[in-house]
Amino acid sequence: MKDIEEIAINAKKASLVLAGLSSDIKNNALDRIAKALVDNKEFIISQNEEDLKKAKILLENGEISQSIYDRLKLSDAKFNDMVAGVLDVKKLPDPINRTLSATKIDEDLELYKVSCPIGVIGVIFEARPDVIVQISSLAIKSSNAVILKGGIEAILANTALVKIINDTLSTIVEFPDNVINFVKSREDVNNMLSLDNYIDLIIPRGSNKLVQFIKGNTKIPVLGHSDGICHIFADESANIDLGVKVAVDSKIQYPAACNALETLLVSEKIADKFLPLLKDKMFENNVKLRGCDKTRKIISDIDVATDDDWKTEYGDKILSIKIVSDIDEAINHINTFGSGHTDCIISESKQNVEKFMALVDSAGVYHNVSTRFADGFRYGLGAEVGISTNKTHARGPVGLEGLTIYKYKLFGNGQIVAEYTGENAKKFLHGRIF
Repeated sequence: MKDIEEIAINAKKASLVLAGLSSDIKNNALDRIAKALVDNKEFIISQNEEDLKKAKILLENGEISQSIYDRLKLSDAKFNDMVAGVLDVKKLPDPINRTLSATKIDEDLELYKVSCPIGVIGVIFEARPDVIVQISSLAIKSSNAVILKGGIEAILANTALVKIINDTLSTIVEFPDNVINFVKSREDVNNMLSLDNYIDLIIPRGSNKLVQFIKGNTKIPVLGHSDGICHIFADESANIDLGVKVAVDSKIQYPAACNALETLLVSEKIADKFLPLLKDKMFENNVKLRGCDKTRKIISDIDVATDDDWKTEYGDKILSIKIVSDIDEAINHINTFGSGHTDCIISESKQNVEKFMALVDSAGVYHNVSTRFADGFRYGLGAEVGISTNKTHARGPVGLEGLTIYKYKLFGNGQIVAEYTGENAKKFLHGRIF
């Protein structure tokens, strides 16, 4: 197998060719990949089942968490969503070579800001073999080369998916080799993080431990989130039935996801009505509840919530609950203990909704809707490479646009800077073309 530096060098070369490919060529590749996945479904599922058998032993030995094991399974529904995601990306407008703005600097001197690929993206992730397909399809459409490193627990399915994608791309003459690259060892990760001459962006998808390790060991820009500590706040005006419905979905629809609800905040003015209904629904779905002292006075048969619970991403059917006096206490709690991922207010008060939306410092701020909507596919991005809580470049679910940057193109007719300096300097027009 090639060493990681050689892989990165070849990926860099491939990215420069990709930048010039037409939308038709890229869309044709995505069509063929979707068909190849369907044609090879039986084999892909069989490889995933073998991975699951080995992962079960790792789970029983405490080497992986339940949430990682849950994410590993490639069910029929997940497989179909994976294929649909490729075709959805195909339908999206090409994000490359779009003119973002144009300025008339002077007569016959025009400046254009134009979108372009980032280049080579390294993606390090745990479990979830469908990530291979999501990221590959987004990379192809956005003209980026990728180096993928998946967890050992999904090695067979990941290997199968990468081979199917690369075999398909090899049938398209215009496509360069080394667009989709796959590495397997932990040593490759360490080496990858040192290759800032060739790799332009690292995207970690996994535990807080993984993300913090990557951020602390590379000069390459890192895009991602460390924790998914998502909140719902039900204020005094909340529609209680709606609030319970949204909270239940946010917690149980997929508890292992980073956008699942972890802490529920309830106004003291409605807690005595809201919490008993919520408890019944959560208990029906085998969710364990932990509450503050005030909460346990209303629903006593639950565990005590400690300060550690407010800053914990469970990734499981566990929910912490806190009663708050008002919206200001709720916002302060979220901004103190949250991870800047996704937070929601259940409210019928326009004033409270506007205040919550403005002051909660998160990538996604919602009103009366499940936190599970924080997803590239649901946002209409086709798919996502991950969710970012960064405040630079891209934030929230990162789709095609998050995999682009821009360059400035200046078109002139012999102008020189000396003409615009000194006593008789020409004046810049700086007029907007659009």
